[in-house]
Amino acid sequence: MSEKSEPLWKGFIGTWLLDPASGQYEQGEPPRSGSYRIEEAGGRLAFHMEWIDAAGEAHAASFTGTPDGKPEPFAGGDLADALSVTPVSRRELNSAAYWKGRERMIASRQLDDDGGAMRVIQAVRLPGGERPTNIAIYLRGH
Repeated sequence: MSEKSEPLWKGFIGTWLLDPASGQYEQGEPPRSGSYRIEEAGGRLAFHMEWIDAAGEAHAASFTGTPDGKPEPFAGGDLADALSVTPVSRRELNSAAYWKGRERMIASRQLDDDGGAMRVIQAVRLPGGERPTNIAIYLRGH
């Protein structure tokens, strides 16, 4: 497969390790540590996150989506009923969560120039119109 025909999300595939000092959090406390793994299987992308919160508790979350920008059903309880994954460019991969057709959260993943670091910017839309945003940098794992 030539470089031009590779999918836009190819540079995001792999394991990423949180740089704990990089966090800028407007909602919640920054985690002590964390990892982010993105995989491709069968035309879908799987996102796996694990982290240790500020209190030392371990957490994990995963979701999958078709990278075509179209919302698809998602079992997110009262938080989200649909999710989209949108490859914007070779350096930006976004996902959004929706509830009853309204966007509630967007996560933008942005690669640096050499693909060795990924900035994750997550913004939540609160009912009052506020948009608290958390930013963290992940470094490519080996």
